[in-house]
Amino acid sequence: MTTTSYVSGPSEKPLIGRTIGAEFDRVVQATPDALAVVSRHQQARLSYRDLHDLVEKAARGFLALGVEKGDRVGIWAGNCLEWLVTQYATAKVGAILVNVNPAYRRHELHYALGKSGVSVLVAARNFRQTDYLEMLRSVVPELPGLGTTVLLGEGSAGMLSWGDFLDGGGPALGAKLRDRESELDFDDAINIQYTSGTTGFPKGATLSHHNILNNGYFVGEGCGYTAADRVCVPVPLYHCFGMVMGNLGALTHGAAVVYPDVAFEPKATLDAIQAERCTSLYGVPTMFIAQLTHPDFPSYDLSSLRTGIMAGSPCPVEVMKQAIDKMHLREVTICYGMTETSPVSFQSTKHDDLEHRTATVGAVHPHVECKIIDPETGRTVPRGTPGELLSRGYLVMLGYWDDESATETAIDQAGWMHTGDLASMRDDGYVNIIGRIKDMVIRGGENIFPREIEEFLYRHPKIQDVQIVGVPDLKYGEELCAWVKLKEGETATEDEIRAFCKGEIATFKIPRYFRFTDSFPMTVTGKVRKVEMREISVKELRLEQAAAVKTA
Repeated sequence: MTTTSYVSGPSEKPLIGRTIGAEFDRVVQATPDALAVVSRHQQARLSYRDLHDLVEKAARGFLALGVEKGDRVGIWAGNCLEWLVTQYATAKVGAILVNVNPAYRRHELHYALGKSGVSVLVAARNFRQTDYLEMLRSVVPELPGLGTTVLLGEGSAGMLSWGDFLDGGGPALGAKLRDRESELDFDDAINIQYTSGTTGFPKGATLSHHNILNNGYFVGEGCGYTAADRVCVPVPLYHCFGMVMGNLGALTHGAAVVYPDVAFEPKATLDAIQAERCTSLYGVPTMFIAQLTHPDFPSYDLSSLRTGIMAGSPCPVEVMKQAIDKMHLREVTICYGMTETSPVSFQSTKHDDLEHRTATVGAVHPHVECKIIDPETGRTVPRGTPGELLSRGYLVMLGYWDDESATETAIDQAGWMHTGDLASMRDDGYVNIIGRIKDMVIRGGENIFPREIEEFLYRHPKIQDVQIVGVPDLKYGEELCAWVKLKEGETATEDEIRAFCKGEIATFKIPRYFRFTDSFPMTVTGKVRKVEMREISVKELRLEQAAAVKTA
């Protein structure tokens, strides 16, 4: 009898039936003096007791601002202590935290805040070379539902400072906070994460306490975490990689998180690992490459490292080997998933041999079901046969925020989340990701849907039509190539179109390559053949070397 491509993750360990706030309190009570967080660029080191005091102040601060259960609180900042505090404080008051990508510009910021109905926004004054304050002053007046903006650091006209926000929630609100926490349920929505949309706009994956707390816990279990671990988190907190796999993975094991810098910098990350004796390191493949190739890399003592996670985009086999051999990451794991599944559904184990850690994305997670189907018939395919990967279980999101149609398309009546990824399952149940049924591009760990960029570029007065395809890249895994069809009689340059994008969409979404054309390859039914466009682009741009890189 042929074995079908279905697998479920057995576990002797039960799911956690608590809210994030209750789990946080449990860990604080058990190990109050243990190190909880180090934010090196802020020179901040807090024990669980100290972090708890700060979280309680922030939670009371949100109550003082009138935040009710289910209200949306946005956060727009790079990695910092305040991000973590806001994550746990919103969980305690039952507010839904809306993660805003630090790379967002005005157009995207306006959409994310407006679509989710954010009433309170916690924001940095700037991020790298971007002036957030300037953008906020133009966007906030256009969003009448946004009542309060809390600025990290000093305040500004009409905006609270972080210090004043904390001071606003006095001890008198303690009883109200306890009452609020008693009203919360672990199935409540607690987080909205925006993913690039295929219809031109991002979609807000809505996740519950139960979704992300348990996913963080089982990711940590996969890495073998204990209270002795220090997890280096150079990946962004706005993404599940940072806030779930990092923050909640550490919290549920009483471990500590270490933030090297506001955003990824290879030297800052290496400094943090050495100085803090980190035992675990997270990153997308490009981050590991940047550290391994840093000129000062040989001078660092990374012997404290044991485990970690390489995820976010296909992992080149050679990079994995170097991470194990040169960075002491003998138990490093591969993770696979998507924001809509909290995010991890597959992970290699610390006991897997090199072949399993480089040729697959691992085994199905505990308490999770996965199957691979024929996209045309919906039937489960035999093992070894390619098809679409589906996931089911506690990890599947509640749905897309305020988008019932998109939710029904993504999650079928049996509760299966359709990933859109093409995969095959081996006889041992391990899975290999072959490609994407949809045309999503993953650039350095950032998920990009071409349709969103196409919709934006259609606004350019000279562009008649445009198609975006992903092309291979040695550094980022993939880059964007825009095939542009101009209106009759018009001329334009690459720089002109890039200038049109700058400041309006995130830098990582601006195509690296442009190809001006009079037509696109089409099927007999009139559909654009993006596979052929990619092949042509690879050849014309001479990207054969990047295309030949072997990935897991």
